[in-house]
Amino acid sequence: MQIVSNIQEMCSISDEVRKIGQIIVLVPTMGYFHEGHLSLMREGRKKGDVLVVSLFVNPTQFEEGEDYEVYPRDFSRDKSLIAGMGVDILFVPALEEMYPEGYQTFLEVERLTKPMEGQFRPTHFRGVATVVAKLFNIIKPNIAIFGEKDYQQLVVIRRMVEDLNMGVEIIGMPIVREGDGLAMSSRNTYLTLEQRKAALSLNRSLKKASELYRSGERNPMRIIDTVKEVIEREEGIIIDYVEIRDAKTLEEIEIIGDQAVIALAIKVGKVRLIDNLIFGEE
Repeated sequence: MQIVSNIQEMCSISDEVRKIGQIIVLVPTMGYFHEGHLSLMREGRKKGDVLVVSLFVNPTQFEEGEDYEVYPRDFSRDKSLIAGMGVDILFVPALEEMYPEGYQTFLEVERLTKPMEGQFRPTHFRGVATVVAKLFNIIKPNIAIFGEKDYQQLVVIRRMVEDLNMGVEIIGMPIVREGDGLAMSSRNTYLTLEQRKAALSLNRSLKKASELYRSGERNPMRIIDTVKEVIEREEGIIIDYVEIRDAKTLEEIEIIGDQAVIALAIKVGKVRLIDNLIFGEE
Protein backbone atom coordinates (compact mmCIF):
# COMPACT_ATOMS: atom_id res chain seq x y z
CA MET A 1 0.00 0.00 0.00
CA GLN A 2 1.37 3.35 -1.06
CA ILE A 3 0.74 6.33 1.22
CA VAL A 4 0.40 9.63 -0.63
CA SER A 5 0.00 12.98 1.09
CA ASN A 6 0.84 15.43 -1.69
CA ILE A 7 -2.03 16.51 -3.95
CA GLN A 8 0.11 16.95 -7.06
CA GLU A 9 1.63 13.50 -6.60
CA MET A 10 -1.83 11.97 -6.31
CA CYS A 11 -2.95 13.81 -9.45
CA SER A 12 0.06 12.51 -11.38
CA ILE A 13 -0.51 8.93 -10.27
CA SER A 14 -4.18 9.13 -11.27
CA ASP A 15 -3.29 10.59 -14.69
CA GLU A 16 -0.91 7.69 -15.36
CA VAL A 17 -3.45 5.10 -14.25
CA ARG A 18 -6.21 6.60 -16.40
CA LYS A 19 -3.81 6.87 -19.35
CA ILE A 20 -3.33 3.09 -19.49
CA GLY A 21 -7.07 2.49 -19.21
CA GLN A 22 -7.25 1.18 -15.66
CA ILE A 23 -10.27 1.78 -13.45
CA ILE A 24 -9.79 3.83 -10.27
CA VAL A 25 -12.13 3.17 -7.36
CA LEU A 26 -12.29 5.69 -4.50
CA VAL A 27 -13.55 5.13 -0.96
CA PRO A 28 -13.65 8.57 0.72
CA THR A 29 -13.38 8.46 4.54
CA MET A 30 -12.59 10.53 7.61
CA GLY A 31 -10.70 7.61 9.12
CA TYR A 32 -11.03 5.82 12.45
CA PHE A 33 -12.01 2.77 10.46
CA HIS A 34 -14.61 0.19 11.45
CA GLU A 35 -16.25 -2.72 9.65
CA GLY A 36 -18.52 -0.34 7.74
CA HIS A 37 -15.49 1.28 6.11
CA LEU A 38 -13.90 -2.09 5.45
CA SER A 39 -17.04 -3.33 3.67
CA LEU A 40 -16.74 -0.39 1.26
CA MET A 41 -13.11 -1.26 0.60
CA ARG A 42 -13.92 -4.92 -0.09
CA GLU A 43 -16.50 -3.84 -2.64
CA GLY A 44 -14.06 -1.36 -4.12
CA ARG A 45 -11.43 -4.05 -4.55
CA LYS A 46 -13.89 -6.02 -6.71
CA LYS A 47 -14.87 -3.06 -8.88
CA GLY A 48 -11.61 -1.76 -10.33
CA ASP A 49 -7.88 -1.99 -10.90
CA VAL A 50 -6.61 0.65 -8.46
CA LEU A 51 -8.28 1.10 -5.08
CA VAL A 52 -7.72 4.49 -3.42
CA VAL A 53 -8.89 5.23 0.11
CA SER A 54 -8.82 8.87 1.14
CA LEU A 55 -8.46 9.78 4.81
CA PHE A 56 -9.22 13.40 5.59
CA VAL A 57 -11.16 14.84 8.52
CA ASN A 58 -12.88 17.62 6.64
CA PRO A 59 -13.40 20.75 8.80
CA THR A 60 -15.87 22.41 6.43
CA GLN A 61 -18.56 19.78 7.05
CA PHE A 62 -18.59 20.37 10.80
CA GLU A 63 -20.91 23.03 12.17
CA GLU A 64 -19.63 25.51 14.73
CA GLY A 65 -19.51 23.83 18.13
CA GLU A 66 -19.44 20.30 16.72
CA ASP A 67 -16.74 17.72 17.38
CA TYR A 68 -14.11 18.53 14.74
CA GLU A 69 -11.33 19.03 17.28
CA VAL A 70 -12.05 15.81 19.15
CA TYR A 71 -13.21 13.65 16.23
CA PRO A 72 -11.45 10.27 16.69
CA ARG A 73 -8.13 10.05 14.85
CA ASP A 74 -5.58 7.23 14.97
CA PHE A 75 -3.51 6.96 11.81
CA SER A 76 -1.39 4.02 12.99
CA ARG A 77 -4.50 2.05 13.88
CA ASP A 78 -6.15 2.88 10.55
CA LYS A 79 -3.08 1.92 8.56
CA SER A 80 -2.85 -1.43 10.34
CA LEU A 81 -6.56 -2.17 9.91
CA ILE A 82 -6.49 -1.82 6.13
CA ALA A 83 -3.09 -3.43 5.56
CA GLY A 84 -4.69 -6.62 4.22
CA MET A 85 -7.63 -5.04 2.41
CA GLY A 86 -6.00 -4.70 -1.01
CA VAL A 87 -5.84 -0.92 -0.84
CA ASP A 88 -3.35 0.35 -3.43
CA ILE A 89 -3.14 3.97 -2.27
CA LEU A 90 -4.02 5.62 1.03
CA PHE A 91 -4.39 9.32 0.25
CA VAL A 92 -3.89 11.47 3.34
CA PRO A 93 -3.79 15.13 2.28
CA ALA A 94 -2.79 17.89 4.69
CA LEU A 95 -5.38 20.43 5.81
CA GLU A 96 -3.28 23.34 4.53
CA GLU A 97 -3.09 21.77 1.06
CA MET A 98 -6.81 21.05 0.83
CA TYR A 99 -7.77 24.50 2.13
CA PRO A 100 -4.81 26.82 1.63
CA GLU A 101 -4.78 30.39 2.86
CA GLY A 102 -7.28 32.45 0.89
CA TYR A 103 -9.49 29.47 0.00
CA GLN A 104 -13.03 30.67 -0.77
CA THR A 105 -14.76 28.31 -3.23
CA PHE A 106 -17.62 26.10 -2.07
CA LEU A 107 -20.19 23.94 -3.82
CA GLU A 108 -23.91 24.02 -3.03
CA VAL A 109 -26.54 21.40 -3.85
CA GLU A 110 -29.72 23.29 -3.16
CA ARG A 111 -33.04 21.54 -2.46
CA LEU A 112 -31.75 18.15 -1.35
CA THR A 113 -29.72 19.68 1.46
CA LYS A 114 -32.57 21.62 3.12
CA PRO A 115 -34.58 18.93 4.96
CA MET A 116 -33.51 16.41 7.59
CA GLU A 117 -29.83 17.00 8.37
CA GLY A 118 -30.00 20.41 6.70
CA GLN A 119 -32.45 21.67 9.33
CA PHE A 120 -29.89 21.11 12.07
CA ARG A 121 -26.59 21.38 10.18
CA PRO A 122 -27.20 24.11 7.57
CA THR A 123 -23.62 24.27 6.19
CA HIS A 124 -22.79 20.56 6.53
CA PHE A 125 -23.58 19.50 2.97
CA ARG A 126 -21.80 22.50 1.50
CA GLY A 127 -18.66 21.14 3.13
CA VAL A 128 -19.39 17.56 2.04
CA ALA A 129 -20.06 18.48 -1.59
CA THR A 130 -16.97 20.69 -1.72
CA VAL A 131 -14.55 18.13 -0.30
CA VAL A 132 -15.96 15.27 -2.41
CA ALA A 133 -15.68 17.41 -5.57
CA LYS A 134 -12.08 18.22 -4.65
CA LEU A 135 -11.28 14.54 -4.09
CA PHE A 136 -12.86 13.66 -7.43
CA ASN A 137 -10.75 16.33 -9.16
CA ILE A 138 -7.56 15.10 -7.49
CA ILE A 139 -8.04 11.32 -7.66
CA LYS A 140 -10.13 11.19 -10.86
CA PRO A 141 -12.01 8.01 -9.91
CA ASN A 142 -14.21 6.07 -12.30
CA ILE A 143 -16.18 4.76 -9.32
CA ALA A 144 -16.73 6.07 -5.78
CA ILE A 145 -18.28 4.05 -2.97
CA PHE A 146 -20.24 5.47 -0.04
CA GLY A 147 -22.17 3.92 2.84
CA GLU A 148 -25.95 4.23 3.03
CA LYS A 149 -25.88 5.14 6.73
CA ASP A 150 -25.34 8.76 5.62
CA TYR A 151 -28.28 8.38 3.25
CA GLN A 152 -28.94 12.04 2.56
CA GLN A 153 -25.24 12.54 1.82
CA LEU A 154 -25.40 9.73 -0.75
CA VAL A 155 -28.40 11.32 -2.49
CA VAL A 156 -26.70 14.74 -2.47
CA ILE A 157 -23.50 13.36 -4.01
CA ARG A 158 -25.41 11.51 -6.72
CA ARG A 159 -27.21 14.74 -7.60
CA MET A 160 -23.95 16.71 -7.66
CA VAL A 161 -22.28 14.15 -9.95
CA GLU A 162 -25.23 14.16 -12.34
CA ASP A 163 -25.68 17.92 -12.36
CA LEU A 164 -22.00 18.66 -12.95
CA ASN A 165 -21.39 15.84 -15.45
CA MET A 166 -18.58 14.46 -13.33
CA GLY A 167 -18.64 11.03 -14.95
CA VAL A 168 -18.15 9.13 -11.67
CA GLU A 169 -20.27 6.07 -10.92
CA ILE A 170 -21.60 6.33 -7.35
CA ILE A 171 -22.23 3.08 -5.50
CA GLY A 172 -24.09 2.97 -2.19
CA MET A 173 -23.45 0.11 0.22
CA PRO A 174 -25.81 -1.17 2.95
CA ILE A 175 -25.46 -0.12 6.57
CA VAL A 176 -23.19 -2.36 8.64
CA ARG A 177 -24.39 -2.86 12.20
CA GLU A 178 -22.84 -3.91 15.46
CA GLY A 179 -23.97 -7.22 16.94
CA ASP A 180 -26.54 -5.36 19.05
CA GLY A 181 -27.99 -3.58 16.01
CA LEU A 182 -26.40 -0.14 16.42
CA ALA A 183 -25.29 1.26 13.06
CA MET A 184 -21.50 1.38 12.95
CA SER A 185 -20.08 4.88 13.32
CA SER A 186 -16.81 6.39 14.46
CA ARG A 187 -18.85 8.47 16.91
CA ASN A 188 -20.12 5.34 18.71
CA THR A 189 -16.87 5.50 20.69
CA TYR A 190 -18.25 8.57 22.48
CA LEU A 191 -21.14 6.63 24.03
CA THR A 192 -21.16 5.50 27.65
CA LEU A 193 -22.61 2.04 28.38
CA GLU A 194 -25.93 3.59 29.45
CA GLN A 195 -26.07 5.85 26.39
CA ARG A 196 -25.32 2.94 24.08
CA LYS A 197 -28.15 0.95 25.63
CA ALA A 198 -30.51 3.87 25.04
CA ALA A 199 -29.23 4.34 21.46
CA LEU A 200 -30.35 0.81 20.58
CA SER A 201 -33.87 2.25 20.42
CA LEU A 202 -32.98 3.56 16.95
CA ASN A 203 -32.69 0.08 15.49
CA ARG A 204 -35.70 -1.15 17.44
CA SER A 205 -37.78 1.72 16.11
CA LEU A 206 -36.71 1.01 12.51
CA LYS A 207 -37.58 -2.66 12.94
CA LYS A 208 -41.04 -1.59 14.10
CA ALA A 209 -41.34 0.67 11.05
CA SER A 210 -40.42 -2.28 8.84
CA GLU A 211 -43.01 -4.49 10.54
CA LEU A 212 -45.73 -1.91 9.96
CA TYR A 213 -44.70 -1.51 6.31
CA ARG A 214 -44.70 -5.28 5.73
CA SER A 215 -48.12 -5.55 7.36
CA GLY A 216 -49.47 -3.10 4.77
CA GLU A 217 -49.23 0.28 6.51
CA ARG A 218 -48.54 3.03 3.94
CA ASN A 219 -49.41 6.15 5.95
CA PRO A 220 -46.11 7.93 6.75
CA MET A 221 -47.41 9.75 9.83
CA ARG A 222 -48.67 6.56 11.49
CA ILE A 223 -45.26 4.94 11.08
CA ILE A 224 -43.44 8.10 12.22
CA ASP A 225 -45.59 8.38 15.35
CA THR A 226 -44.88 4.73 16.23
CA VAL A 227 -41.14 5.16 15.66
CA LYS A 228 -41.10 8.20 17.96
CA GLU A 229 -42.99 6.29 20.64
CA VAL A 230 -40.39 3.50 20.60
CA ILE A 231 -37.48 5.95 20.86
CA GLU A 232 -39.09 8.08 23.56
CA ARG A 233 -39.42 5.09 25.89
CA GLU A 234 -35.72 5.58 26.61
CA GLU A 235 -34.66 8.36 28.95
CA GLY A 236 -32.09 10.94 27.91
CA ILE A 237 -32.83 10.88 24.17
CA ILE A 238 -33.73 14.00 22.19
CA ILE A 239 -35.21 13.41 18.74
CA ASP A 240 -34.02 15.84 16.08
CA TYR A 241 -36.21 14.35 13.37
CA VAL A 242 -37.97 11.26 12.11
CA GLU A 243 -39.00 11.64 8.48
CA ILE A 244 -40.26 9.47 5.64
CA ARG A 245 -39.39 10.78 2.19
CA ASP A 246 -39.00 9.73 -1.42
CA ALA A 247 -35.77 7.73 -1.55
CA LYS A 248 -34.48 9.45 -4.71
CA THR A 249 -35.68 13.04 -4.42
CA LEU A 250 -36.09 13.37 -0.62
CA GLU A 251 -39.41 15.10 -1.29
CA GLU A 252 -42.19 14.66 1.26
CA ILE A 253 -44.72 11.95 0.43
CA GLU A 254 -48.32 11.39 1.49
CA ILE A 255 -48.35 7.65 0.78
CA ILE A 256 -45.39 5.27 0.97
CA GLY A 257 -44.77 3.86 -2.51
CA ASP A 258 -42.03 1.74 -4.04
CA GLN A 259 -39.18 4.15 -3.26
CA ALA A 260 -39.27 5.53 0.27
CA VAL A 261 -36.75 5.98 3.08
CA ILE A 262 -37.30 6.58 6.77
CA ALA A 263 -34.44 8.59 8.26
CA LEU A 264 -33.92 9.75 11.81
CA ALA A 265 -31.48 11.61 14.01
CA ILE A 266 -31.25 11.67 17.79
CA LYS A 267 -29.03 13.07 20.51
CA VAL A 268 -27.95 10.87 23.39
CA GLY A 269 -26.20 13.21 25.79
CA LYS A 270 -23.79 15.12 23.54
CA VAL A 271 -23.63 12.34 20.94
CA ARG A 272 -25.65 12.75 17.76
CA LEU A 273 -26.55 9.57 15.87
CA ILE A 274 -28.35 8.97 12.57
CA ASP A 275 -29.91 5.86 11.06
CA ASN A 276 -32.27 4.96 8.25
CA LEU A 277 -34.14 2.21 6.46
CA ILE A 278 -35.23 1.94 2.85
CA PHE A 279 -38.68 0.35 2.78
CA GLY A 280 -38.71 -2.91 0.85
CA GLU A 281 -34.97 -3.42 1.22
CA GLU A 282 -34.94 -4.56 4.86
